Amino acid sequence: MTRTISRRRFIRISAAAAGLSVAPFGRPARADTLLAWRGTMLGAIATMEIYHENRRQAEQLISVACAEARRLERLFSLYLPDSALVELNRTGILVDPAAEMVDLLSIAQRYSELTGGLFDPTVQPLWDLYADHFSQEHPDPAGPSPAAIKAAVASIGCSRLSVDRDRIVMPRGMAVTLNGIAQGYVTDKMVDLLRSHGVTHSLVDMGETRAIGSRPDGRPWEVGVADPDLVGRMETVLPIMDRAVATSGAYGFRFDPQGRFNHLFDPRTGECAGRYRSVTTISRNATSADALTKPFSLMPEEQIRSLLPQVDIERVYLIDTAGRLSDIAPEAPISETGAKRSG
Repeated sequence: MTRTISRRRFIRISAAAAGLSVAPFGRPARADTLLAWRGTMLGAIATMEIYHENRRQAEQLISVACAEARRLERLFSLYLPDSALVELNRTGILVDPAAEMVDLLSIAQRYSELTGGLFDPTVQPLWDLYADHFSQEHPDPAGPSPAAIKAAVASIGCSRLSVDRDRIVMPRGMAVTLNGIAQGYVTDKMVDLLRSHGVTHSLVDMGETRAIGSRPDGRPWEVGVADPDLVGRMETVLPIMDRAVATSGAYGFRFDPQGRFNHLFDPRTGECAGRYRSVTTISRNATSADALTKPFSLMPEEQIRSLLPQVDIERVYLIDTAGRLSDIAPEAPISETGAKRSG
């Protein structure tokens, strides 16, 4: 099988690019000491970069944060065989679920309602269908048959997922993926943890990116949104303070070498998104930024604009199929978030 795989998000916040050096753990503590952790979380590269006046305390804090992130990963991962999500998909029920699982699925249901079903965590049957089709030795390049797609779509429907504190139940044949929202949710949890321990300058990326405060010198962090087709070229640079940024695009995962079929599914039809090359959102929290890029990938600009007052999204940047950049914001002015074209 041949698949074109690249990172789902093309947003990077880089301390080095912002003119900040990473101090080795062995140096004496300074007011501007930066300690960094890098690993993987929920199938994506993850980083934490913390400014702290006490090196040892910062190391301990990173250890605590990593342990908590791993605990959440064991709830939400599709890749860990003993995760709570895998159990739900296997058995159709979770008894006495973790509070975070109830919280995240409830948030997902709310976004499903707000977007008219365009955000739906029960699209996993479509992923399985496309993955199985293109893993065949000689798959039909036209994709799965219309009948197979129709059957998969029939098993989708977030409203049929029963979520409460005592149990989570779903009908037979349904399957849930949290890959479109869990990275942002875990990022927010890490930000909450760091802030509770007094961290005021940090970059957290558990698959989506969120800044705590400003850079230590008071200037905003700069987030580069890369050109989906030209490696190394920044399409836009976004200055942010205390904000989260997320990007989705069809380039994130393509089932076929030609790139006709990707991971952004329309839950209503089973077809793949092709309206934009990328969608970037800015929000006060990474959960919203992460979740809303997916339904926005399926919406015309007018519909996105009309939805902004109802969701916690401050700005949307669209790169269309011709490479044009559009900047969408609510009618009320946004404070410190904005965009500037890179030179």
